[in-house]
Amino acid sequence: MTDARFEISAGFLPLLDSALLVAAREKGFAAAEGIALTLVRETSWANIRDRLAVGHFQVAHMLAPMPIACNLGLTPLAATTVVPMALGLGGNAITVSNALWRDMVGHGTSADLSPRAAGDALRGVVADRVRAGAAPLRFAVVHPHSGHNYELRYWLAACGIDPDRDIEIVILPPPLMADALGSGSLDGFCAGEPWNTAAVMLGHGRIATVKAKIWRSSPEKVLGADARWAEANSDALAALLRAIHHAAQWCASPANHAELAGIMAAPAYVGRPADWMLPALSGQLRTSADSSVEVDDFFMPQARAATFPWKSHALWFYSQMVRWGQAGHSTENAAIARDTYRPDLYRAALKPLGAALPGANAKVEGALPTPTPVGSAGASLVLGPDGFFDGGLFDPDDLDGYIAAQRMAGGG
Repeated sequence: MTDARFEISAGFLPLLDSALLVAAREKGFAAAEGIALTLVRETSWANIRDRLAVGHFQVAHMLAPMPIACNLGLTPLAATTVVPMALGLGGNAITVSNALWRDMVGHGTSADLSPRAAGDALRGVVADRVRAGAAPLRFAVVHPHSGHNYELRYWLAACGIDPDRDIEIVILPPPLMADALGSGSLDGFCAGEPWNTAAVMLGHGRIATVKAKIWRSSPEKVLGADARWAEANSDALAALLRAIHHAAQWCASPANHAELAGIMAAPAYVGRPADWMLPALSGQLRTSADSSVEVDDFFMPQARAATFPWKSHALWFYSQMVRWGQAGHSTENAAIARDTYRPDLYRAALKPLGAALPGANAKVEGALPTPTPVGSAGASLVLGPDGFFDGGLFDPDDLDGYIAAQRMAGGG
């Protein structure tokens, strides 16, 4: 594009939730904003983080907690990173091997993706293995500073399983998860789509539960931007946010799902069959070779303020870093985490479009059992349902109390 006003390079991993960036480029939304958007497929989240730090990318498809970890100094090489936009809600699942699923069935798990039933059954399997002197089960997540790690640990702990003592958690890039499960190297994993569907389609495993049932309407990936670049190129960043906003609207329409699946299946993006993308887009999850379960909010690219960078999301991730011993809790660290997410940048970019803009920067997480209209600028806005499967609430105004309660409950 010779007439582009802005040139932006963005890194991404081959996951369905990179769709907003991909659609922004492939459907012309970036070009319409005067952006020559270059998308670079990477192989690991560590590479994404490091290449943003050394200036290869100006922005990136990132794990939602990763920019917070960068700004807290928890990584060896990191640029100060801001989050001006989220890239959707949900999209993850926990998949187990066929052998582990059979053992869980023996302990009463259900086929409806219930986190409680699956967790209670897994606790029974763990206890059996301890009595038999067997090695701990091995689960994989994609990065230590990932929603996958924190939601897996939250689920396990709420079901009476100590994630640091009762099982082993290892790190593996998402495209390797299904093959590792099939080879017997893993007993389970938590990853984004299409890699859970891949494990099912290849006959390697069974989806046991999903992020959308562990914590409904919960954050997953974000747009991370180098803070120095964002400050020096505010017009370019705003243009990109508008392009992604239009892409999110396009991705959310069921009429576009078949086309989106085809785009994502291309070798430059996910590089796997389009049929592997459709279950997450439609909400009809293939949980095993012969069964499906409807989860209509499995992945939400646009509804429920899905792209808004809530400061309460940032603070919940920070609370989990503290809970599991990755960071110390202090007023200063909490402020760093909170200020990583930048709803001010989001509002400034999207206000001219009349987009639905939440009136608040943070909310009580888990407080909306039903869809609820909320105050907003621009278009009307409905949030929820949200909620943690164990009935928990996270009030960002009582961060100290939440962290103290988690310490009492165990972890860290």
